[in-house]
Amino acid sequence: MLDLILCVDDDPITLMLCKKVITKASFSDAIITAKNGEEALQYFNSIINKEGNKLPNLIFLDLNMPVMDGWEFLDNFSTNKYSEVNKTKIVVLSSTIDPEDLQKSKKYPMV
Repeated sequence: MLDLILCVDDDPITLMLCKKVITKASFSDAIITAKNGEEALQYFNSIINKEGNKLPNLIFLDLNMPVMDGWEFLDNFSTNKYSEVNKTKIVVLSSTIDPEDLQKSKKYPMV
């Protein structure tokens, strides 16, 4: 069982289902959500260099979102600013069927 999972998706139904499935499967003790990549980065900004804050063990990330999409999140999360936290594994959850998206996602070591 994981301590904490972060689900990043702009669809409230997807976030609700993510929470229900993870909870029902006893896959994680806690689940937090963000509606887009910007909210997810704000969460990480709030916990960087602060003791006692748990890092997510896993991130479920949508690619197509308003404000900041999954690609922008990955670009930012890969920078030195997030070097202390970007070891978190990321699972991309997206409706895209574009093979280029699959190849592009492989360029990010945390995916």
